[in-house]
Amino acid sequence: MKPARPAYAGARLLARILAAALLLAAGAAQAHRPSDAFLTLEITGAQLHGQWEIALRDLDVVVAIDADGDRSLTWGELKAGRAAIDEALSGALKIEAGGHACALRTTELMVNVRVEGRFAWIGLAGECPAAPEALTLEYSLLFDVDPTHRGILVLNAAGAAHTAAHTAVFEPGTRKITLQLAAPSRWRAFTDYLREGIHHILIGADHILFLLSLLLPCVLIRSAGRWRGAERLAPALGDVVAVVTAFTAAHSITLTLAALGVLRLPTSLTESAIALSVVLAALNNVWPVVTRGRWAVAFAFGLVHGFGFASVLGELGLPAGARLLALVAFNLGVEIGQLTIVAITLPMAWVLRNSAFYRRVVFTAGSLVIAAVAAWWFAQRSGLL
Repeated sequence: MKPARPAYAGARLLARILAAALLLAAGAAQAHRPSDAFLTLEITGAQLHGQWEIALRDLDVVVAIDADGDRSLTWGELKAGRAAIDEALSGALKIEAGGHACALRTTELMVNVRVEGRFAWIGLAGECPAAPEALTLEYSLLFDVDPTHRGILVLNAAGAAHTAAHTAVFEPGTRKITLQLAAPSRWRAFTDYLREGIHHILIGADHILFLLSLLLPCVLIRSAGRWRGAERLAPALGDVVAVVTAFTAAHSITLTLAALGVLRLPTSLTESAIALSVVLAALNNVWPVVTRGRWAVAFAFGLVHGFGFASVLGELGLPAGARLLALVAFNLGVEIGQLTIVAITLPMAWVLRNSAFYRRVVFTAGSLVIAAVAAWWFAQRSGLL
């Protein structure tokens, strides 16, 4: 048997990458993130209080409170399962100070509607044996059944002279975290927010598909009503640089304005607009309206995507004393994630640009599938479904 030709092998690899991106997108159609819970705590002296927000679909996995099995939790089912919920959560979050356990109990139970869906909002209250200098938190919700789950923690430590804000992310490999309640180091803030920026772009299916929609035509030229492969690499690279730079500049502007509270948009409107931007960018590949100066399209829609990035920072918060540093680090992380996507996609697209497989399957059919997935997102996020 003859070994696969490099172009054919590259075509198969690119097809698999595109298919994986589309599967990720389809799986994320109702949520921007695979499975996140949001834990906010404040400690003043020895007293703890806060809230825990858990997606109802995730809570049903933990407790199985969907009595009629219709996969749609009602308020009655939620209230009926309150005792089981409290028991499950008591074992999923443990807090210690100075080697001694802090008492923690649930208080209110409500339902909060977020862009990701309906969440149970569970109030928390408790106390430690004495005012601590450090807290150790152990989180284990859903990790045994869902490796994509993350617990996003924001901890505010109120002291006599300052209020220190700490952020942390619990994952299957990071279930136990110790936080010093003094103000966190600037280096820690930088690395934490850098990591979150990278993570957000790499799991943000709508951002990935938007970027792919802009990258796929960079290796092609529109001539006589048809797409053909670019003859020289330099113009193609120039197109990529212009598109990515414009997108980065635009989302950096709105991300900064929104994170600093200067300008904000409703989350539901932002998420719907992001989905619509993916639809339009993908359809422009099949029925071109803009074939030159696509950097302007990237800039215009990048302004919208910046508000989406800002919603993540809204959940994490910006640490006191390092707000600008954290903002720069998060934005840099997003850029690293974008460049990773470019580095994977562009070389294979260039090699395959003259093949019928690239033009018909990857470019045309792929753009149509991206548009269809994003149209489904738009219908869900705008309340049409």
